[in-house]
Amino acid sequence: MIVGIGVDVVDVARFEATLARTPALRTRLFTEAERGLRVESLAARFAAKEAVAKALGAPPGLLHVEAEVVSGEHGRPGLRVTGRAAEVAAALGVTRWHISLSHDGGVAVAYVIAEG
Repeated sequence: MIVGIGVDVVDVARFEATLARTPALRTRLFTEAERGLRVESLAARFAAKEAVAKALGAPPGLLHVEAEVVSGEHGRPGLRVTGRAAEVAAALGVTRWHISLSHDGGVAVAYVIAEG
C-alpha cells in the first residue's frame, strides 16, 4: 500500500549558485557521504530530500540530512532515513522506499514513494 508520494524539481544552475553563495549549506543539506558529489547529483539528492518530506506529509522538524540517498547494487538509488524522518515514517507504517532520480537539460528531478 502506498503511504505517500513526493516529487520535486530543482534548477541545477540556480542550486549551484546558492551553494556557491552559502557554502555552509552543503553541511546542512547533505550527509558526509553525499557532499563530494557533482552539483547535478547534489541537486537530484536535494530534490529527493524534498520529495521525502512531501511523501511524509511535510511534518515539522525534519532535517535534510535525515534523508540520505545511497547507491545500491548496480548504482540503483535507495534511501536511508534517520532521526525525525525515520520516526514519522515508522508512525505512518512506511516499510519500504522507492526512489527515482534524474538530471538533464539543467534540471534535476526526484520521485519518492513511501510504501507500507
